[in-house]
Amino acid sequence: MTDQTKPAMLKRAFGMREAVTITVGTVIGVGLFTVGSNVVGELGAMVIIATFVAMLVSIYPAHLYAEMGAALPYAGGTYKYASLGLGKPFGMLAGWNFIISLAAVTGGEALAFSFYSQTALRVLGIELPQFDLVSTDVIVAALAVAVFTYINIRGVEMTGRLQNGLMFFFWGVALIWFIMMIPNVDLGNFVRLPEFLDLNTAGFIGSVALIWWCFAGFETCCAMGEEIKYPQINIPRALFLAPFIVFVVNALFQWYLVGIVPTDQLPAIATADAPYAEAMKIAKILGFPLFMLAIGIALGGDFSTINASIAVPPRYLFTMARDGSMPRIFARVHPKFKTPWVAILTLGCLSIVLISTDSLIYIASLSLFADLFYYIIGIVASLALRIRHPELNRPYKAPFIKIGAPVSVVIYVIMMLELDRDAFYTGVIWCVLGLVIYFICRRIYGPTGDESMRDQIMAMETPEPAEQAKMDREYRIWRLIVSLAFVVVICLYAWPHLIM
Repeated sequence: MTDQTKPAMLKRAFGMREAVTITVGTVIGVGLFTVGSNVVGELGAMVIIATFVAMLVSIYPAHLYAEMGAALPYAGGTYKYASLGLGKPFGMLAGWNFIISLAAVTGGEALAFSFYSQTALRVLGIELPQFDLVSTDVIVAALAVAVFTYINIRGVEMTGRLQNGLMFFFWGVALIWFIMMIPNVDLGNFVRLPEFLDLNTAGFIGSVALIWWCFAGFETCCAMGEEIKYPQINIPRALFLAPFIVFVVNALFQWYLVGIVPTDQLPAIATADAPYAEAMKIAKILGFPLFMLAIGIALGGDFSTINASIAVPPRYLFTMARDGSMPRIFARVHPKFKTPWVAILTLGCLSIVLISTDSLIYIASLSLFADLFYYIIGIVASLALRIRHPELNRPYKAPFIKIGAPVSVVIYVIMMLELDRDAFYTGVIWCVLGLVIYFICRRIYGPTGDESMRDQIMAMETPEPAEQAKMDREYRIWRLIVSLAFVVVICLYAWPHLIM
């Protein structure tokens, strides 16, 4: 293959830290601070059980993605895995659903940013003007997406540095807020279950599915595999940590929500657009604490998720276009910034279209359908790759795949069946549209993207001993911190039952 015909490649610029923060930043945001928190209004302290179950059903699929991501570190993630394991149409469906899922996350996150940023401004006595034709929420959200779309076009290094800064800002503000809230936590709320609590099986599965949306995206770093240094090492490590980090963050914020809202007033949380702001108003915790919460969520949690969810799906569209499964214009790389700028710009516009619906419930439902369908394809692809390509070098292999993969598929199908019918039908229409575009592109471009497995195997650089030791030390520190945080969170929920 000559230099002229060789497909454009992306630059490896991320380490394990960026792989973790990009991944976690994608999921810590809209779900946690909106529909995931609405579940607290339905379950009270029992929300920890639903969150724990959501984590459990994420752990094994994360290991499957660790295997595939380490063996095939490309932009496109599941699109590549499904294409090679199941065939190009399945790969296209996986990538197509991933794209709409994260475009919806971007739109939902931008709306959440609008809700919480306006809450912060109101604390300062500033009220944004309201308009007749377009709501202020939509305008603020669309502007946020436009800014981050531009930032992502400018370059992957800027995206990574910004992601690290946003995540650390979020945690710095969150730590201060946690300390400020301790005197307002009523431990009795953890032993008093709401009178309206109904733990029927269907309702509980639906609650788990909504909270699982807070975990969806745990494999995000796989989509950027072509831009991660030493992916055979860093991708599995990021995926081993991700489900536990997301659990800790969700459970910790839920603990405060349960603790500060009187049990009999929880139903107000179940329907709130900004549940944490509503909770603090119910508890009459206003002024600076409310400002800290709103600004931390808006500029830390929301911005980190918008940044990550804009950065990742264009890599899928870029790869699909590079393979001839989507219009080739999306495979263009910016001559200066070396980013898939057409794909980034297009999906930024798609997110703004979703924002224009001004319906967080619709956006969440659409994203949840696409997530579940996408993961089902990815899980099946992991097993198919083992069967069809046993020769593939796998730096990491997930254990018990013949049992774990089918069980995971069944669990995700059950959650999908609990979705709102409108979301299900919208998702089906989206899939049909994607297949139509795919077959048109195949007719135009032909089978040029049907590379053999040999063509997919990329030479991966091995770190020098000093670099390897540094990477191992960094991973040990991350693992220790995450383990301690997990234990602390479990103890926080157990403590009220031991002393009361």
